[in-house]
Amino acid sequence: MRIVLAVAGILTVLCSASAAQPFYSSELVFPPEPNHNHASCIIECPNGDLLACWYRGVGPEKGDDVQILGARKIKGQASWSKPFIMADTPGYPDDNPCMFIDAKGRLWLLWPTLVANQWGTAVMKYRISSNYQMRSGPPRWDWQDIIHVTPVDLEKQLTAEFDKYLAKHAGLLERFRDDVEEFKSELSGYAANKLYHRLGWMTRAHPTVLPSGRLIVPLYTDTFSISIMAITDDWGKTWLTSQPLIGFGNIQPSVVRKNDGTLVAMMRENGIQQRIRISESKDDGLTWSPVENMELPNPGSGLEVIRLANGHWALIHNDTVQGRHSLAVSISDDEGKTWKWTRHLENSERGKGSYSYPSIAQARDGTLHVTYSYSAGAGDSIKHAAFTESWVMQGDQN
Repeated sequence: MRIVLAVAGILTVLCSASAAQPFYSSELVFPPEPNHNHASCIIECPNGDLLACWYRGVGPEKGDDVQILGARKIKGQASWSKPFIMADTPGYPDDNPCMFIDAKGRLWLLWPTLVANQWGTAVMKYRISSNYQMRSGPPRWDWQDIIHVTPVDLEKQLTAEFDKYLAKHAGLLERFRDDVEEFKSELSGYAANKLYHRLGWMTRAHPTVLPSGRLIVPLYTDTFSISIMAITDDWGKTWLTSQPLIGFGNIQPSVVRKNDGTLVAMMRENGIQQRIRISESKDDGLTWSPVENMELPNPGSGLEVIRLANGHWALIHNDTVQGRHSLAVSISDDEGKTWKWTRHLENSERGKGSYSYPSIAQARDGTLHVTYSYSAGAGDSIKHAAFTESWVMQGDQN
């Protein structure tokens, strides 16, 4: 028995060492095609399979044919399954899906449906499945509902924060005077209308589950270019809405947790700052600090950050101020204070390709899995890349 245990221990060490070796592989989930394929999310299932989802169609603002599709990569296989439908609201466009596995091992799919082909008309939905690890076909869904987003005192907060924003960035905003005046006019009208407070909220990045079991679903709205958190402590029986994160441009939040329990939201910049936006919460997501800028650039494109099993953070982002032709993974060993290692997944000449809206997850064996929108002139696809943290730490090789 001792010999068996010793051999098992040696094999465990060898497997761990092997998993830590620099490694990279990639493939397209499906061949490039003329439809718009965008906003993917990836997870590892309990059985080791990978599951990805994204939306496909002419575009949510252009037509009503947009569906949420999914595909599986069975553990040990080299290719992905044929795409299948994960969600489809007949006559309405569905978009920006995200997924996670809860403490009961159930799959959650969350996504917005646009009522009138405008981002400001989005309604948040979610569905849950206990039977999703089959080898082919879509999950069998057990439950579906709507997340009602109900901000408190939003008009008052928007007005106060916009005045602060104008004062803080007066010099920079002077260059965009016409755009600022147009936004200010729209803001005053929308901020006083309860309909615009409660519609238009959308997902983008993975939800976050806290040690307490609290589920935080990061949301954003293009109506006001701000973010918010939908929160449930009873797995969707009831929902509450956090204080909004108001920075006028900070959208598509991704949330990561520090060792001391502080939550950090990193956000796409949809305004004039050209930097990743950031905010923190000390009370499990209920209230948030003023939105500030990170040093890292952002060209107006989605990003995602996760905490790795060893405590490091992995951030996948477009590391430019213009365009989506460069997509990088950065590693921090000090909870986001510095990003010492960066390696590019894509880095083409500007205008020669677009690689965006990344999703990142770490498998139980330590491998990092990423999916992202891939367009290089022959149509659209979703690309999957698998690699180790040590591969990222090697840096670019040319």
